[in-house]
Amino acid sequence: MQAYRLGFFPMAEARDSDELMWLKPKFRGIFPLDGFHVPRSLRKVVRQDRFTVKVDTAFEEVMRYCGSEEAGREETWINEEILEVYSALHREGVAHSVESWRGDRLVGGLYGVAIQGAFFGESMFSLETDASKVALCHLVARLKQTGFTLLDTQFLTPHLARLGGIEVPSEEYSALLAAAMKAEGRFTALPDQISGSSILQAITQTS
Repeated sequence: MQAYRLGFFPMAEARDSDELMWLKPKFRGIFPLDGFHVPRSLRKVVRQDRFTVKVDTAFEEVMRYCGSEEAGREETWINEEILEVYSALHREGVAHSVESWRGDRLVGGLYGVAIQGAFFGESMFSLETDASKVALCHLVARLKQTGFTLLDTQFLTPHLARLGGIEVPSEEYSALLAAAMKAEGRFTALPDQISGSSILQAITQTS
């Protein structure tokens, strides 16, 4: 947790690696919470509540899917040590998952670490079209309503950029992180399940 506060995050080189690397990129991917973009097609999926979205009901399962071949990951940086450490952080109320369900089947989701006013997104997966994107919409809405100021995505991908993700230099990220460490986010302050229409309303509200 102290490493996160200083701008570092851990990764393993591979699924079977027994060592971790601590990274602090020169450029950092983030989602400005007031700049999150929901494409029209995704907006329809969220509004119709096609997935049941839950919080913290299947944390380790989400992590394992994020590094699984079933979710399209031939290789992954999530090794057993990462699984053990983040599962422990989840039990302590620090790490959280947002999950998309189809009936009683987990079909998408994401997980990350919440410290003060920052949420450090770690990974996401999808077994059905838009399942992880819907979970991300729910995450952004939750963060905006519970006192968070920073959503860290570590690296910027084309997929995240289409949803409003941007890349900032390390100096700017450090300033955003310092401000977030002075805030007091309350990730679990909202109900576990919120309607899609409420999610979209929260996303479009400016701070």
